[in-house]
Amino acid sequence: VQLQASGGGLVQAGGSLRLSCIASGGTFRTYHMGWFRQAPGKEREFVAAISWSGDSTFYADSVKGRFTISKQNAKNMVYLQMNSLKPEDTAVYCCAARYGLWNVAWEIQDVNYWGKGTQVTVSS
Repeated sequence: VQLQASGGGLVQAGGSLRLSCIASGGTFRTYHMGWFRQAPGKEREFVAAISWSGDSTFYADSVKGRFTISKQNAKNMVYLQMNSLKPEDTAVYCCAARYGLWNVAWEIQDVNYWGKGTQVTVSS
């Protein structure tokens, strides 16, 4: 499975961005999808995840209420709508795919496929 994220950019604090991730080369509808981010000098951290069916979602506390993850199986796409952005949201955002049973605990070692990231920069 190949994943490619896009949609990053520079935005002022309080603004919004929508990230997209397209998958190819696998059976997309069977994968749970997630987003991780990595800020300079920090470890990669979990942001949000959605089950293969789209029925279940889970968010990191730091983004809950501001970010929304969604999935379109027919288009092999997963999205991350980011509202009320803060400077601390600045990071490279990567999409991730995981198969197996749905689990809200997403660790880096649980991810089966990683996509290339897209830079999000939030100015104050």
